[in-house]
Amino acid sequence: MSTIVLALGLVLCVEGLVFALAPLRMEQVLEALRDISPEARRLIGLLALAVGVGLIWLAKALGA
Repeated sequence: MSTIVLALGLVLCVEGLVFALAPLRMEQVLEALRDISPEARRLIGLLALAVGVGLIWLAKALGA
């Protein structure tokens, strides 16, 4: 459970930092995402999910 809370905290820190340092750039990125097809966005999301799971698995394996 503590790993999930840690991961959520890290995500919020990174997201907050991006919005705090470059809010206009984030608007441009969101506009660019609108131009990508839903299928491509889904694929990007699935790839990000797979990389995230792999990183969590690696971190747990190295820490154990």
